[in-house]
Amino acid sequence: MTPDLTAGLVAKPRDAAGAGPLRGTDRPLADLFDVALMDLDGVVNRGGSAVPHAPEAIAAAGRRGMRTVYVTNNALRPPAEVADRLTGFGVPARAADVVTSAQAAAHVLAERLPAGARVLLLGGRGLRQALTEEGLTPVDSAEDAPSAVVQGFDPDLTYARMAEATYAIRAGAWWVASNADRTVPTERGIAPGNGAVAAFLRAATDQEPLVTGKPEAAMHRESMRRSGARTPVIVGDRLDTDIEAGTRSSTPTLLVFTGVTTPSELLAAPPEHRPTFLAADLRGLLRPAPPVLALPDAGKHAASCGGWTARVEDGELRWTAAGGGAGVNPGKDSEGVHGESGEGGEGGESGEGGRDSEGGEGEGDGLDALRAACAAVWSATDAGIAVHAIAAERPSGCADLVAPDPNRT
Repeated sequence: MTPDLTAGLVAKPRDAAGAGPLRGTDRPLADLFDVALMDLDGVVNRGGSAVPHAPEAIAAAGRRGMRTVYVTNNALRPPAEVADRLTGFGVPARAADVVTSAQAAAHVLAERLPAGARVLLLGGRGLRQALTEEGLTPVDSAEDAPSAVVQGFDPDLTYARMAEATYAIRAGAWWVASNADRTVPTERGIAPGNGAVAAFLRAATDQEPLVTGKPEAAMHRESMRRSGARTPVIVGDRLDTDIEAGTRSSTPTLLVFTGVTTPSELLAAPPEHRPTFLAADLRGLLRPAPPVLALPDAGKHAASCGGWTARVEDGELRWTAAGGGAGVNPGKDSEGVHGESGEGGEGGESGEGGRDSEGGEGEGDGLDALRAACAAVWSATDAGIAVHAIAAERPSGCADLVAPDPNRT
C-alpha cells in the first residue's frame, strides 16, 4: 500500500470566532511577544527597497526585546542572501533569522523520502541549496526518474523546465510546491507568483501539489523549529497566507497595509482571514493596539474604536464621530495609544511632539474608523446580513471603501 506522504501536513482553517480579531492591548506589541514571525515582500521590502519605516521599527522592536524572524514564501534566495539584501536596506538580519518556504519544502521531502533521493527541481538557487542541505539530490530532468518534483518561485523559469516537471508528475512523482501565492509585489506592480506556475502544472497534469508554505502547517512548524519562539506574533500583508496561518495555528497576527491587502478586502474578510491586530505599517509593533468594543446599545451590529462608532443598519454601513457627528472627521482619528481611560499604560508613554520613546506615533495611524467598521460588518455578515451599501459621508480613512461582494465565496 502506498504511504500517505501528506499525513499531518494539510491543516484546515480553525474556527476564528473564538480568536477575537482586533483585540486591544495596554502595552506595545513588541513588549507582549517574544518573536515577530515576519513576512518580507510587502511588509519589510518591496522589490529592491525597504518599505518606509520598516528598518527603524524592526530595530526599535528589538530594543524592546522582540526578536524578528523573517518568514518568506519566496523560495528563490538562500537565507544568507536574503539576510544580505535586508542589511543592504538597513534592516537588521542574519542568515539564522531567515526561514524560507524552500526550507519548509525540503524538510518535508527529507522526512518522507530516503536519504539521497532524487528530486526534480523547478525553482531557483534557494530551493537547490535547501534540498542539498537536507541530504537530497536535485535533478533537472524527468529522465532521472525523480521520486518527487519540488516547485518554487523562479522568475527565470522556462517552458522546457515546466515541461520536465509535467513529465515527472504524470509519471507518478510526488509534487510539492513551496507556496501557492498567486502574485508577488514588485517595484513595477503586482507580478505572477508561484501559485500561477502551480496553476499551469495543475492544468497540465490534473494533479494537486502538497503546498508547504504559508498558511500551511509545515511552514509554521518550520518557523517555530528554527526560531525557538514561545509567544510569537505573525506579521504580514496577506489575508490568505499570513493571517490564515495565524488562524490555523492559533497564533496572534498583525496585518499591515504596506503590501497587497486593501481596506475593502479586509472589510470583506471571512473569519479565517481576520487579523488579531491592525496597523498601517510596522510602527504598529511599537504601539498598544486600540480596543474595538461592541456597542449593543447603539445597535445589534455596532462597534466603536477611538473616536468612531460604526454600525450596520438595513444593510448599510455608517459612522458616527465622537460627539455625535455622523460622517464628520473629529480632527484626529485617535488610536487609543494612551488607553481608553487616558492613561499611558506600561510601555506606552508619549514624549513631546506626540511620539513615544521608540518612535511610535502618539497620534494614531488613522485606522480607528476602519477598525470599528470591520467589527460592525463582520458581526452583520456572520449573522447572515448582507452589507450592500456604505454611507456617502465617511471618515477620511474610509473614503475608498467598497461594500463586500455578496457573491464572494
